[in-house]
Amino acid sequence: MTNSSTFGGPLLGCIADDFTGATDLASTLVKNGMRTVQTIGIPDASKPLNADAIVVALKSRTIAAADAVAHSLAALEWLRAQGCRQFFFKYCSTFDSTPEGNIGPVAEALAAALGASDELVIACPAFPENGRSIYRGHLFVGDVLLNESGMEHHPLTPMRDANIVRVLQSQTSGKVGLVRYDQVMRGAQSVRDAFAALRSDGCQFAIVDAVSDADLHVIGEACAEHALITGGSGVALGLPANFRRAGLLPERGDAADLPTVGGHGVVLAGSASRATNAQVAEWRATKPSFRVDPLAVARGEPVVAEALEFAKSHLPEPVLIYATATPDEVKAVQAQMGVQAAGELVEHTLSEIAKGLLELGVRRYVVAGGETSGAVVQALQVRALQIGAQIDPGVPVTATPDGELNLALKSGNFGSVDFFSKALRQMGVNV
Repeated sequence: MTNSSTFGGPLLGCIADDFTGATDLASTLVKNGMRTVQTIGIPDASKPLNADAIVVALKSRTIAAADAVAHSLAALEWLRAQGCRQFFFKYCSTFDSTPEGNIGPVAEALAAALGASDELVIACPAFPENGRSIYRGHLFVGDVLLNESGMEHHPLTPMRDANIVRVLQSQTSGKVGLVRYDQVMRGAQSVRDAFAALRSDGCQFAIVDAVSDADLHVIGEACAEHALITGGSGVALGLPANFRRAGLLPERGDAADLPTVGGHGVVLAGSASRATNAQVAEWRATKPSFRVDPLAVARGEPVVAEALEFAKSHLPEPVLIYATATPDEVKAVQAQMGVQAAGELVEHTLSEIAKGLLELGVRRYVVAGGETSGAVVQALQVRALQIGAQIDPGVPVTATPDGELNLALKSGNFGSVDFFSKALRQMGVNV
């Protein structure tokens, strides 16, 4: 494999449990000078990737835990074959999971496969730039606990406990400990000492407190020799510097460079999060939008064709096509269709619309929601993405390596209220 790192291969191999989380992590690495490629699923091993870091984007957050483990282990095997030196399991900064998993089972399986079962494995979803912090093992979103942030209403992974030590312990057979903030604030050696103490106490995992980016740099430095790190994208802030200190990563000024993409722009929104609801409302106040009604789709109405006709009638002006709804509206649909069926119907509908938009000359897509993003990139047959500059914290602009498509894949909870317009403008679309 050709690669520009000192020793001719990628340094960091990452496995993300959804597509927007993958771009979030990749954006963090690019900002810190690592040339990063995101693959959509496990790629063809025969194709070389010119990168310092590779992020394999899976769609494993809400599938059965056993399937998530199998997909993650397959991704790990591929990344190991590429020569990666360290591995990162990325999940959401709101620790999206259920009591059955999938964070704990996947982390345990990856640790076992890497021979790291005797090494303490950290779990740190903190992302202070986006308001996610951990103190005394409790996850905050802004000024409120996780279970009061709106995440308690998530249709697939409702988070009703802010104590993530307790949440992770419910998903793992290994003992879970805590590295407290007072230990983190004393520096990397203090954190390493805390790791050793927890390991001697029989812990396999440790939640690590963090309330600032400085804390994440400390934690990253403390994990320089760890085979496996798990967390949100924030804790990756400190990893590139480890490789530089080891003489493996040169300074880069071109890590965020992307090919230029033409064509029309569009916004597709499937997330029901508070942030996306606000972004949809902001767009709808002044710009054209089309609502996808899942119940109308279920009745057999030609919603896809109607959405495409709506978009066509407004070209070249960008439009929003959305299935975003309030928690009460989501519950009403789920009550009639079931949780899984409702989610799959929305994803399938938006992915079919995305394919139709491609035929209309749309080449620049803003997509809101992790599950929606996964469905859309698969429908567009995207296999890899180069990661460019940040639009908002956790969300970069990306491009396919052939320069055919631009995509901004946004986690439901991320982005400013005017994110849709901001993202399109960064792609060069007139809004």
